[in-house]
Amino acid sequence: MSTTKTKSSTIHRRKDVNPTRGEHEYGDVKFADPVNNKYPIDTPAHIRAAWSYINHKDNAAKYAKGEAAKIKRRIKAAAKKAGVEIKS
Repeated sequence: MSTTKTKSSTIHRRKDVNPTRGEHEYGDVKFADPVNNKYPIDTPAHIRAAWSYINHKDNAAKYAKGEAAKIKRRIKAAAKKAGVEIKS
C-alpha cells in the first residue's frame, strides 16, 4: 500500500480505485475519503449513502481500521453540520 499525502496523510491510496472517477461522477465536492475521492458528503442524500456504504463490511474492509474510523467521523461531522440524522 502506498501513501499519498494530500488532504489526509492517514488514508492510503487504494489500488482498486481511480480517484478521478469520483471527481467525474460528483464534481468538485467534499469527500469523506479525499485521497481516493470516495464517499461524497456534499448533500444530505450523499451523506446518508456514504454512511450506508462505509458501514457495509466489504467496503470498510478495504481500509485499515483507523482509516475507516476517520471516514466515519468525517461523515458524522458532515451529517451534524447538515442536520442529517444517521444511526450510529
